[in-house]
Amino acid sequence: MMTVKTIEWTGSAARLIDQTLLPGKTKYLVIRDDKAMWEAIKMLRVRGAPAIGVAAGYGVCLAVLKAKPKTIAALKKAALKSSAYLATSRPTAVNLFWALKRMDSVLDLFAPDLPVSDAIDMLIAEAQSIQEEDRQTCELIGQHGAPLLKGVKGVLTHCNAGALATAGPGTALAVIYEAAKSAKFTVYADETRPLLQGARLTSWELQQAGIDTRLICDNMAGMVMQRGLVQAVIVGADRIAANGDAANKIGTMPLSIVASYYKVPFYVAAPLSTFDPSLKSGAEIPIEERGAEEITSFGGTNVAPKGTPVFAPAFDVAPAKLIAGIVTEVGVLRAPYTKSIKEAFRKR
Repeated sequence: MMTVKTIEWTGSAARLIDQTLLPGKTKYLVIRDDKAMWEAIKMLRVRGAPAIGVAAGYGVCLAVLKAKPKTIAALKKAALKSSAYLATSRPTAVNLFWALKRMDSVLDLFAPDLPVSDAIDMLIAEAQSIQEEDRQTCELIGQHGAPLLKGVKGVLTHCNAGALATAGPGTALAVIYEAAKSAKFTVYADETRPLLQGARLTSWELQQAGIDTRLICDNMAGMVMQRGLVQAVIVGADRIAANGDAANKIGTMPLSIVASYYKVPFYVAAPLSTFDPSLKSGAEIPIEERGAEEITSFGGTNVAPKGTPVFAPAFDVAPAKLIAGIVTEVGVLRAPYTKSIKEAFRKR
């Protein structure tokens, strides 16, 4: 496991690693208000659905600290305003809204005569609980998912679903880390265009963990499967609908199709906080669109003619019928997902 901490609370600020600079530079940012946290989430300085949720929780705490409210009413007003603001940072990762809802629910516990300092402590405690619960959840995901990789010689992953995306060892990478404790295999990591989270982050994490890794271009995944180099694909998710359709970083959906063609099991690893039972299918998942510059430039250098029109969705949706299993903290869910997802929530 890598030794850096993705995000931590200092007592008066949030300290997080700027993932836009990795792997070339390891720099920590000290976030002191919700505006800076909004920018960090929007610009992918902190990313990954679970980590975004943790960051948002601390963002609400920072807004309240900065407001210096004198009354419980003023504190609630500042917290709710911040929660609504942070919710506008990114639209797809449901953990963001799940965490903000948890922070909002704490406000209902505040009696009008509760000392403001006690209320602030309760808000911070809730944000810390979100972080600690995610750490424990990641470990459980790893334990439940590791048997799926038994006997494999190669596994393929996309984007970054590791420690940098969570408060623990990750989701998809937690499974890989746990399986690697008792077996040796090669991980093929998609570079993940356009922002190269696989190249910059996943390969960096896996190298630190001492796991044999091969970085490939996204469009090489089909050949890797055709040649029988991998016996499983495992990815994370940013939102999963009630029927099991899973939104993840752009490029995941075609990967699920190719895996199905070559009969390679395609797994998704995600905590229950990433599920959105209110959405019947992936067709209802809001898909974030990013700025044109992320497509028209590469490594800071323009690679397209000036003014080239761009379509830049940040996510796509893998159909549930192509997913062999969804690894959660309560176990591996199998089709029919509408039923297994409901059962998983009852177990939680």
